[in-house]
Amino acid sequence: MTTNEIRIKFLKFFESKGHKVIVSDSLVPKDDPTVLFTTAGMQQFKRQFLGNIDDYTKAATSQKCMRTDDLDEVGKTNFHHTFFEMLGNFSFGDYFKKEAISWGWEFLTKVLEIPAERLWVSVFKEDDEAYNIWLNDIGIPKNKIFKLGPKSNYWPSNAVENGPNGPCGPCSEIFYDYEPEKGGNPKDPDDEPGRFSEVWNLVFTQFERKEGGTLEPLPNKNIDTGMGLERLSSVIQGKTCNFDIDIFAPILNSIETALEKGKTKIDLREKRIIADHIRAIVFGISDGVVPSNEGRGYVIKKLIITVSDISIRSGNTRSPSIYKLVPSVVESMGDQYPEIKNKAKDVAGMIESVEKAYIKVRIEKLPAFEEKLLEVLKNTSSKGEISADVGKLLFEFKDTHGLTLPTMGTLVTTVFGNFDTDEIYDSALPTFEKLMNKQQEQSRASSKMTGDVFTGNNLDLGAPKTEFIGHKHANSTSTIIRLVSGNQKVTEASKGDEVMVILDKSPFYAEAGGQVGDSGYIKNDRGSIKIITTQKIDDVFLHIGTVEEGHFKVNETIKAEIDIERRLSIMRNHTATHLLQNALREVLGKHVQQQGSYVSQDRLRFDFTHHKALSKEEILKVETLVNDYVINCETVTKEFLSSEQAKNSGALAFFAEKYGEVVRIISIGDYSKEFCGGTHLEVTGQIGFFKIVSESAIAQGIRRIEAKTGLGAIEHTNELLSKLDALAQTLKSPTDELVDRVKMQNAKVKQLQKELEKYKFDAFKNSVDSIIQSSESVDKTHLVSHFIKDADMETLRKVADLIKKKIGSAIIVLGATTDENASIIVSVSNDLVKMNISANDLIKEIAPLIDGSGGGRPQMAQAGSKEIDKVEDAIKKATSIIKRIIKL
Repeated sequence: MTTNEIRIKFLKFFESKGHKVIVSDSLVPKDDPTVLFTTAGMQQFKRQFLGNIDDYTKAATSQKCMRTDDLDEVGKTNFHHTFFEMLGNFSFGDYFKKEAISWGWEFLTKVLEIPAERLWVSVFKEDDEAYNIWLNDIGIPKNKIFKLGPKSNYWPSNAVENGPNGPCGPCSEIFYDYEPEKGGNPKDPDDEPGRFSEVWNLVFTQFERKEGGTLEPLPNKNIDTGMGLERLSSVIQGKTCNFDIDIFAPILNSIETALEKGKTKIDLREKRIIADHIRAIVFGISDGVVPSNEGRGYVIKKLIITVSDISIRSGNTRSPSIYKLVPSVVESMGDQYPEIKNKAKDVAGMIESVEKAYIKVRIEKLPAFEEKLLEVLKNTSSKGEISADVGKLLFEFKDTHGLTLPTMGTLVTTVFGNFDTDEIYDSALPTFEKLMNKQQEQSRASSKMTGDVFTGNNLDLGAPKTEFIGHKHANSTSTIIRLVSGNQKVTEASKGDEVMVILDKSPFYAEAGGQVGDSGYIKNDRGSIKIITTQKIDDVFLHIGTVEEGHFKVNETIKAEIDIERRLSIMRNHTATHLLQNALREVLGKHVQQQGSYVSQDRLRFDFTHHKALSKEEILKVETLVNDYVINCETVTKEFLSSEQAKNSGALAFFAEKYGEVVRIISIGDYSKEFCGGTHLEVTGQIGFFKIVSESAIAQGIRRIEAKTGLGAIEHTNELLSKLDALAQTLKSPTDELVDRVKMQNAKVKQLQKELEKYKFDAFKNSVDSIIQSSESVDKTHLVSHFIKDADMETLRKVADLIKKKIGSAIIVLGATTDENASIIVSVSNDLVKMNISANDLIKEIAPLIDGSGGGRPQMAQAGSKEIDKVEDAIKKATSIIKRIIKL
């Protein structure tokens, strides 16, 4: 039975039991800042678990999940994964323990036909109800029911004693016995490692923990179950390791063909790491996570670097290769998750971009790391000091540059070859881990990521969804159903109180989809609340502001009025964002896809996939096309369609968003059609004027455009014209002749610079002999190094050529600075090039000393940066680096 068949059987089974089958939520939890990724099937049902029941009380899912707590265990064990699927059935105050247990048993033994004698179960030691159901209703022998404590059989673990406060309850687990021939009466599945595999966890959420550990029964008891699909497949397919099941086969085969190519060998553990991580990478990017240096993006970038590093170390290749595995993930899981099939090309492009950047960093920073290690070796005597210093370097180069521990460990072994290398590296790790833990603690302290899926979301308990009427109305007569002040529910609020107001219906748009929330006023006959923004938690709108006058009470009727001028400005920018996406796709190509956006009253920001910076001509074309759309005054049409109808109509969807069964579609003319719940204009002409302010890169393969519309665009344009007039006055030129005047001035400056450089070079000629005299003679070869102040790269090249002509066989390293730039040049005579000594290789080792990069030919290569203060010292260090590299 295939993994896909198991998934289908599970969902159909629970559908037959009255459950509504819900599609997997995104790996990026919507409206939930407390966790990085979706880690369990229950997360998308938080609203229901908190008592807010919609149109169903029973649900079943196969949920995409990502966990990063046990990254070091991936590949070591048979069952740990970063990305995995969790099968789950859920009850929101509907059925409870008896049904959950009996249906679980029925599915495993009847539908999947797992022999009953191979299954054992556990219960919380104080949960007599679950124990009796297993013993009497199901008929499990007593000796196959483990009675365990709150660490393993309570959710959250040890919740009664340690918290957190909130929903909790006992759980019951089902285990598969891989070694039934052992028999016996173990008291805990952990007593016999490798024998039992936990297949299913049934959580009975029946209490609410209060302060002090008091448990109060919940009015509606819930069921939350989770069963790892990969682990279940291992059982059904007769495997003892998840990586041996069918859905990993295409990926592992691809690793052999795309990475090993019959020439190199990647060990089994690292193959499994690659197979695991590439699934997480593909699904993460497909769900809208852009590799970056923070948050979710950092996790994905770290995974890419980890597997790229394995490929480089195993195959000794300096070319991107991990991106080639994307088709194998699509082959394995694309039928169940078509989003990865649709985004495969973009995903592969992002992975390749990260790989290229990491390979570049590796080439540039490994020599700098090695140089630092050599300094430690030279200047430190005791092993204790060496270990501490190496640990600090490991942290610095991992944290700052992203180098991996295995790669740096190899260099530690090379440099400290005369020591017990394992001892040096191993004893350096505690210092590294201490620094890394300190940094992570600081990061967690400043983050909203608590890891508790219920944290901060109790404000909407008992509050129904807010009815949004703002697409058609700018004001409403509404009822206050909740007041929150000081993070506490209150019954009334008075002048000066900072409050969050929940209404039964509202014209205020709550921040979502990149559009900021509305501002405005809530009024009664006694006073007003100034609303500064509107947020939402699970479709409950939070109107956030300050009571300016009077007082307000729960259940009273009020007038809600949005700031209509601000709303119109936001609408101009939002409608313009749709026009911008279409213009980009027309000018750059259909590969352009939205990666994020921000729409406020004063500007818009649009992030999109594209492999390089836009030229000035492309920016002008995009801007002109958007303004053409504006001038044409096209009608902006809004309609609601089923999700399937919308997709079939060709409407574009931002793939990081999760859409419901019914979606709102915004259409403009015959060229723009997008999924969108935001507020929009009636016609494009209301935008007035569109002006691009900037274009930049925000990540590999992701560009960002910022723009303004309406009066904001006019004001920005007038500022530019004012600066142009000021420049014309400075140059004493009419504005329409300004370009010619600047060109003429530049030509004069260039001529003067040329004359100055010739003068400098003539002066340098007189000092060439003294430079040569200060060179080192090493095994019949001259090693010349010199720093020249106030010289550019062209001057360095001329000086290097002059020295080479005078000295014959030589390696020449020259450095120079101007007011803004740092330059280094390496020149190698032809006789040494024939001995495989390359200037290009040498410059790549030296360039990192000035935080730069470089390249060139075997005879001559150069590097540059902005670090002018580092050049003189770099030239001093270059000699020892060259000696070591060429092994003179």
